[in-house]
Amino acid sequence: MTTVRARRVYEAPDAADGRRVLVDRLWPRGLAKAAAHIDEWLKAIAPSDELRVWYGHDPAKFGEFRRRYGDELRDPERAAALAHLRELAAAGPVTLLTATRDLEHSQAADLAERLQRPT
Repeated sequence: MTTVRARRVYEAPDAADGRRVLVDRLWPRGLAKAAAHIDEWLKAIAPSDELRVWYGHDPAKFGEFRRRYGDELRDPERAAALAHLRELAAAGPVTLLTATRDLEHSQAADLAERLQRPT
């Protein structure tokens, strides 16, 4: 079973994290790169600026955000990034990191769910 989970980048690393991948386009505010404990920063998987601004982290829009983000994940660059995440997950635990306060309604949570599904 693939182990993929989403966590806030500001939380202390956990022994069960496995490979820690930042999935935000922008570097988290106030977080020093040396203190981040990030194995990889995969900017290519992040939602477009247009989608991010439209969504505005409004939980009422999350269903439509997921649909639109799914469409964006078909873009060749994002599709390659998603395939890379699948490869990482096949090799061991992966933790998708985001700076978003509302983790449940974030692209990291959406990606974790997508990666848990069989392909």
